[in-house]
Amino acid sequence: MNHTPDTAQTETVDAVGKLTEALETVEVARGHLYAFHQLTGSADFALGDAIALLRQAGHTALADRLDAELLGRNVLPGRWTYQVIEEYEDTYYRVFQAFAREARELTGGHRHLHEARLKAERHSPGQEAVPVSTNAHRDG
Repeated sequence: MNHTPDTAQTETVDAVGKLTEALETVEVARGHLYAFHQLTGSADFALGDAIALLRQAGHTALADRLDAELLGRNVLPGRWTYQVIEEYEDTYYRVFQAFAREARELTGGHRHLHEARLKAERHSPGQEAVPVSTNAHRDG
Protein backbone atom coordinates (compact mmCIF):
# COMPACT_ATOMS: atom_id res chain seq x y z
CA MET A 1 0.00 0.00 0.00
CA ASN A 2 1.27 3.48 -0.84
CA HIS A 3 1.39 5.66 2.25
CA THR A 4 1.56 9.42 2.30
CA PRO A 5 3.07 10.91 5.48
CA ASP A 6 -0.41 11.99 6.62
CA THR A 7 -1.87 8.52 5.95
CA ALA A 8 0.99 6.80 7.74
CA GLN A 9 0.63 9.18 10.69
CA THR A 10 -3.13 8.58 10.86
CA GLU A 11 -2.61 4.82 10.67
CA THR A 12 0.03 5.02 13.41
CA VAL A 13 -2.26 7.05 15.66
CA ASP A 14 -5.06 4.56 15.02
CA ALA A 15 -2.80 1.59 15.76
CA VAL A 16 -1.46 3.12 18.97
CA GLY A 17 -5.02 4.04 19.91
CA LYS A 18 -6.12 0.44 19.43
CA LEU A 19 -3.22 -0.76 21.59
CA THR A 20 -4.19 1.79 24.24
CA GLU A 21 -7.78 0.52 24.08
CA ALA A 22 -6.51 -3.01 24.64
CA LEU A 23 -4.44 -1.84 27.62
CA GLU A 24 -7.51 -0.12 29.07
CA THR A 25 -9.33 -3.46 28.87
CA VAL A 26 -6.42 -5.12 30.66
CA GLU A 27 -6.67 -2.41 33.34
CA VAL A 28 -10.33 -3.31 33.84
CA ALA A 29 -9.42 -7.01 34.06
CA ARG A 30 -6.75 -6.15 36.64
CA GLY A 31 -9.37 -4.24 38.62
CA HIS A 32 -11.58 -7.31 38.57
CA LEU A 33 -8.67 -9.33 39.95
CA TYR A 34 -8.39 -6.87 42.84
CA ALA A 35 -12.16 -7.13 43.39
CA PHE A 36 -11.82 -10.93 43.33
CA HIS A 37 -9.01 -10.64 45.88
CA GLN A 38 -11.00 -8.39 48.21
CA LEU A 39 -14.24 -10.33 47.89
CA THR A 40 -12.51 -13.66 48.49
CA GLY A 41 -10.77 -12.23 51.55
CA SER A 42 -14.05 -10.84 52.89
CA ALA A 43 -15.73 -14.21 52.33
CA ASP A 44 -12.92 -15.97 54.19
CA PHE A 45 -13.32 -13.67 57.22
CA ALA A 46 -17.12 -14.15 57.14
CA LEU A 47 -16.49 -17.90 56.96
CA GLY A 48 -14.37 -17.57 60.10
CA ASP A 49 -17.28 -15.85 61.83
CA ALA A 50 -19.66 -18.59 60.65
CA ILE A 51 -17.31 -21.27 61.99
CA ALA A 52 -17.24 -19.58 65.39
CA LEU A 53 -21.04 -19.31 65.44
CA LEU A 54 -21.43 -22.96 64.42
CA ARG A 55 -19.14 -23.96 67.30
CA GLN A 56 -21.13 -21.83 69.73
CA ALA A 57 -24.32 -23.49 68.50
CA GLY A 58 -22.82 -26.92 69.17
CA HIS A 59 -22.13 -27.93 65.54
CA THR A 60 -18.47 -28.62 66.17
CA ALA A 61 -18.08 -31.40 63.60
CA LEU A 62 -19.15 -29.11 60.75
CA ALA A 63 -17.17 -26.19 62.20
CA ASP A 64 -14.06 -28.38 62.44
CA ARG A 65 -14.43 -29.55 58.82
CA LEU A 66 -14.93 -26.00 57.55
CA ASP A 67 -11.94 -24.85 59.58
CA ALA A 68 -9.74 -27.67 58.29
CA GLU A 69 -10.90 -27.81 54.66
CA LEU A 70 -12.07 -24.33 53.64
CA LEU A 71 -10.88 -21.51 55.92
CA GLY A 72 -7.77 -19.94 54.39
CA ARG A 73 -7.88 -22.36 51.48
CA ASN A 74 -5.82 -21.69 48.36
CA VAL A 75 -7.94 -20.42 45.45
CA LEU A 76 -5.58 -22.10 42.99
CA PRO A 77 -3.06 -24.84 43.79
CA GLY A 78 -0.53 -23.28 46.14
CA ARG A 79 -1.87 -19.73 45.68
CA TRP A 80 -3.91 -17.19 47.53
CA THR A 81 -5.53 -14.36 45.62
CA TYR A 82 -2.68 -11.90 46.23
CA GLN A 83 -0.31 -14.35 44.54
CA VAL A 84 -2.64 -14.62 41.54
CA ILE A 85 -2.55 -10.81 41.24
CA GLU A 86 1.23 -10.69 41.58
CA GLU A 87 1.74 -13.34 38.91
CA TYR A 88 -0.72 -11.62 36.56
CA GLU A 89 1.06 -8.31 37.05
CA ASP A 90 4.55 -9.79 36.62
CA THR A 91 3.88 -12.08 33.67
CA TYR A 92 1.27 -10.15 31.68
CA TYR A 93 0.23 -6.70 32.90
CA ARG A 94 3.68 -5.09 33.16
CA VAL A 95 4.72 -6.53 29.79
CA PHE A 96 1.56 -5.09 28.22
CA GLN A 97 2.24 -1.71 29.82
CA ALA A 98 5.82 -1.69 28.51
CA PHE A 99 4.70 -2.38 24.94
CA ALA A 100 2.04 0.34 25.16
CA ARG A 101 4.66 2.80 26.42
CA GLU A 102 7.00 1.79 23.59
CA ALA A 103 4.24 2.20 21.00
CA ARG A 104 3.42 5.69 22.32
CA GLU A 105 6.93 6.73 21.31
CA LEU A 106 5.66 6.37 17.72
CA THR A 107 3.37 9.31 18.48
CA GLY A 108 5.96 11.39 20.31
CA GLY A 109 5.02 9.98 23.71
CA HIS A 110 1.55 11.48 23.57
CA ARG A 111 -1.31 9.54 25.11
CA HIS A 112 -4.83 9.31 23.71
CA LEU A 113 -4.12 11.03 20.39
CA HIS A 114 -6.80 8.91 18.74
CA GLU A 115 -9.38 10.14 21.26
CA ALA A 116 -8.13 13.72 20.97
CA ARG A 117 -8.65 13.53 17.20
CA LEU A 118 -12.15 12.15 17.77
CA LYS A 119 -12.90 14.95 20.21
CA ALA A 120 -11.86 17.53 17.63
CA GLU A 121 -14.00 15.83 14.97
CA ARG A 122 -17.06 15.00 17.07
CA HIS A 123 -17.43 17.71 19.73
CA SER A 124 -20.90 18.95 20.51
CA PRO A 125 -22.11 21.91 18.44
CA GLY A 126 -21.50 25.19 20.21
CA GLN A 127 -18.93 23.63 22.52
CA GLU A 128 -15.27 24.42 22.19
CA ALA A 129 -13.05 21.50 21.26
CA VAL A 130 -9.97 22.30 23.32
CA PRO A 131 -6.83 21.30 21.39
CA VAL A 132 -4.45 18.69 22.72
CA SER A 133 -1.75 20.19 24.91
CA THR A 134 1.58 18.64 24.03
CA ASN A 135 2.68 18.81 27.66
CA ALA A 136 -0.51 17.53 29.24
CA HIS A 137 -0.57 14.32 27.24
CA ARG A 138 3.07 13.28 27.33
CA ASP A 139 4.30 10.48 29.55
CA GLY A 140 6.18 11.91 32.41
